[in-house]
Amino acid sequence: MEAATAPSNFNIANALTVLRIAGVPLFGWLLLTQDGQSTGYRVAAWVAFMLLMITDKIDGDLARKHNLVTNFGKLADPIADKALTGMAFVGLAIIFDNWLFWTVTIVVLVREWGITLMRSVVKKYGVMPAGQGGKIKTTLQAVALGGYLLPFEIWDNTPSDILRVITHLLMAAAVAITISTAVQYVRDARTLRDDSRAATKRDAGR
Repeated sequence: MEAATAPSNFNIANALTVLRIAGVPLFGWLLLTQDGQSTGYRVAAWVAFMLLMITDKIDGDLARKHNLVTNFGKLADPIADKALTGMAFVGLAIIFDNWLFWTVTIVVLVREWGITLMRSVVKKYGVMPAGQGGKIKTTLQAVALGGYLLPFEIWDNTPSDILRVITHLLMAAAVAITISTAVQYVRDARTLRDDSRAATKRDAGR
């Protein structure tokens, strides 16, 4: 019986991931043009952000459905998500210019890139795929950021500040899950490292 052939890194799922990374500078430019005060550019930034986030869902579905899951995809997909959401957090922090949103931005970015660095460090022991909590975190962040990206005119004309309240609550939930999943990833990384070292010792003792 022939062994299954590993999928090539040059596939449609990985191409969408690379596209998401390449689209980050364009999104950032749209968001920060005219200091984020232009309704037209803010709407364009919102559309670009949502389209790029949708590719995250599409490339994941394609990879699983057509057996296109690769180690490159496992590493690049979270990086693409963090680059896009990171640009949104920093851009919005610049636009809002208040200590609370800057605090949220710093906490999220330290967590996101810290976990990404940790993944790279423990890669020699094995690849850590994104867990369900991480996917929920990304979804909450995307929806909350989508609310914040809308032009101020939409915020100011929402009855009873419904959009504002919902967006704040979603972001609070996203930050809570961001922190809790970071703790879980650290535990998983330690387990992966310890299991790998134990297996190496067993093999050396044979």
